[in-house]
Amino acid sequence: MTPENRGQWQPIQGLENLAEELTLSIDEETGEYTRLTRFHPGADTAKAGSKSHDYPEEIFVVSGRLYDQAFDMWLESGHYASRPPGEVHGPFKTDIGCVVLEVSFPHRVHT
Repeated sequence: MTPENRGQWQPIQGLENLAEELTLSIDEETGEYTRLTRFHPGADTAKAGSKSHDYPEEIFVVSGRLYDQAFDMWLESGHYASRPPGEVHGPFKTDIGCVVLEVSFPHRVHT
């Protein structure tokens, strides 16, 4: 993220026209970051598939709802999840749109 992009929604690579992100904070030393991800109404990330990463993250659904195929469940407004390293999640879809707060801890890599 460059200083001129700070505070602006950016398309998510590979999910253009489906979702965008807004980085709220990032620790340049550890790589920890907090961001909002906004899925547009009708978004379906099936073509991008599911994902996992080797670090933990926490998510909170701020508004809307998001279907997580890996868990076969709708994540509704107010839903919180703590994802351990390696946990598969997605692909996702939403009918009405969704905003998710994500806090990620890349320095806590599980080996």
